[in-house]
Amino acid sequence: MIPLVIIFLVGVILFHEKEGEGISRAMAAKSLVLALMSPDELEAWQKEYGASHFSAKDLEQWYVPYMDYLYEQGYLSDKDTLPKDCDREPLTYREAEKLAAMVSPELEERVGANRKNREKPFPEEMWWLLYDSLLKAADEEGQVEKRDICIYGTVENVPGTPPWVAHTSLGETGFAGLALDGYIDHELNVYVRGNEMIHVLSDNGEQVTYRNVWLVDGDEEGLSVYVGEIERQIPFAKKSKKTEKYLHNLADIQLDHGKITKVSVKTERITGKLLSVQPEGVEIEGYGLVPFDEEYKVLKTYGGLTKQSLEDVLVGYENQEYVVAKGKICAVLTVREFEAKTIRVLIMNEGFGGLYHSGITLSGDTPLTLTVGDQVTETGAGEEIAFVPGDERLAEGRMIVTARDGGEIRVCSMKRSDANPCYGGRLELVDTEEGLILINELYLEDYLKKVIPSEMPSSYEKEALKAQAVCARTYAYMQIQSNTYQRYGAHVDDSTNFQVYNNMGTDERTGAAVEETYGKMLLYEGKPITTYYFSTSCGNTADSSVWGSDPELTPYLKSISLQPGRKSLELTSNEDFAAFIKNKNYPAYDSSFPYYRWNVTTNARILSDNIQNVGEVESVQVVKRGAGGVAWELLVKGSQGEARITGQDRIRAALGDERLTIHQKSGGTATGWKSLPSGFLIIEPGGKDENGVRLFEIYGGGYGHGVGMSQNGAQGMAKEGMGYEDILTFFYEGVTVETMSQ
Repeated sequence: MIPLVIIFLVGVILFHEKEGEGISRAMAAKSLVLALMSPDELEAWQKEYGASHFSAKDLEQWYVPYMDYLYEQGYLSDKDTLPKDCDREPLTYREAEKLAAMVSPELEERVGANRKNREKPFPEEMWWLLYDSLLKAADEEGQVEKRDICIYGTVENVPGTPPWVAHTSLGETGFAGLALDGYIDHELNVYVRGNEMIHVLSDNGEQVTYRNVWLVDGDEEGLSVYVGEIERQIPFAKKSKKTEKYLHNLADIQLDHGKITKVSVKTERITGKLLSVQPEGVEIEGYGLVPFDEEYKVLKTYGGLTKQSLEDVLVGYENQEYVVAKGKICAVLTVREFEAKTIRVLIMNEGFGGLYHSGITLSGDTPLTLTVGDQVTETGAGEEIAFVPGDERLAEGRMIVTARDGGEIRVCSMKRSDANPCYGGRLELVDTEEGLILINELYLEDYLKKVIPSEMPSSYEKEALKAQAVCARTYAYMQIQSNTYQRYGAHVDDSTNFQVYNNMGTDERTGAAVEETYGKMLLYEGKPITTYYFSTSCGNTADSSVWGSDPELTPYLKSISLQPGRKSLELTSNEDFAAFIKNKNYPAYDSSFPYYRWNVTTNARILSDNIQNVGEVESVQVVKRGAGGVAWELLVKGSQGEARITGQDRIRAALGDERLTIHQKSGGTATGWKSLPSGFLIIEPGGKDENGVRLFEIYGGGYGHGVGMSQNGAQGMAKEGMGYEDILTFFYEGVTVETMSQ
């Protein structure tokens, strides 16, 4: 039921309304559409729609996507509501009635349209009164919020700011259709969804406090402050002789009518190794979890001041300082360059089945030291110590386990390759609601010594192992900065999601490969690259477009032929690729390996089980290929419809099945594969079996995604006498092999 007070207010507005004070169609459209969807969702819809009801000269108007959405969804008709001058033409009672009815029939009466006022402007005050009810019906999850927001700047005082963008306490915020320049250094109460302001509800005045701003420079006349993502010169209300004491610190500043009246500098800082980043705060060694202030900032202060996000803050390192006030973190400051000396690995459970352990048992050949906060205990050499979720010893936080005299810690509660794995460095145990988390922190070079034997056979040629070591080191360096497991306090896990770690024992030959390439990484234009690698090629590699990425972003990953000269083969047509892939003797550096060529026979029933909503499969055809001939789009036709499958991973999964037998070039066979070895394949009709079920023959080559370095190709090159640097510059175009300071 509608509260009586609202009915009364609507009646008052109807009684006192004046013509010409209506809300514009554009603003009504924007507010309604943002009640229905986010700005990002609208942008995605607009791209998919790809057309407009407006003329070419009007397409740049800010209101076009909002109006187009209402036209296309039937909220308005472009015959009754002409698509032009929507920012000047007022919304009529008739149009408001239709919009309200489309949201909820119960709201139609609220508009108060009648025969006399149907074509008159709908009052702006009445629209915003109605808007609360529209939100309750259209925005059940409350995505449109009422927020207090400080306006730091627009193009009016910050040259170069894009049109309709404001620098605010909520970040860069759109304000299309609003007049905001007059509100600089004001605090407003607004409707906002995502990063777009919808309506200014009230002006809270020009006495504002800008919290946690960085004081860059200044003199007795004023300060240069970094607020939001901009640097501004703000004058003092009265000259100040304390400016020198303020600079290069975080502070709260109070303004009155755009002038600074008070500066509260925050000088307390703490340091320590960052162990994890949580939504509510950061975990710092020696301090535990320290909560965030409501308006905390993340800044890089060396080499020029830059705003960062929490995703940029690296766990496991001490290159950050934390500004603290009243027990809360007001700013995370990255104060020096990152040096990749250590890596933190999340150890997955038995069989790499998941992140969480139901129990963990540890022991060491030397005594173990267990530390939680200020509490330190020790175990004897060989003594086993077990932990389960809810263990009281973990109630106070993260437990750090180290072995005396440089020993290793054995995890007795799981196996890797039929043995209990041992870990150098330190182990950390964290109790979570889902189970125990286990993290290994160790030197990067020691990590690599347990990666290489898990990723490449130690029997391979030394130059191939060295090439693998450089790839693995560069890959790890990049993944440390990706911060994938920041929440748990790790950089990578130990599975094929990243690089397989400690699944095989250390080996003298792989250890030597790491030591002899110490610190060396692959650089493109002076920066480390993402060193993708895979098992075996089909004689040709792909580029990063296999994952839908723009290959121009990774110019060092090219499609090349694995032959001297690195020529690029044109294999995007089915005819050319079929001739290539059926040639088992096509020469390449890895042509002697079993998966260089393979084939498998499948049938319509197996395909129908894996490809939904097409009925019994009748035909399968690759209709689009990427660089190197990799299948990119598959057209499947069946008795009940058709489907298009895009992306090599999805194609491999759709065509693969554990029931199939894969025949290798070497004459061997393999079963139990859920996905085919690679996306370099063709599929042809194979007649029918004795039960009349359609058969399909798949001919393929290679094993893995096909991007970057073929590990078996590297082995073939090393056998022919190529050095590791030549191998790497063969696979990664335009790179250099250089030692990075660590």
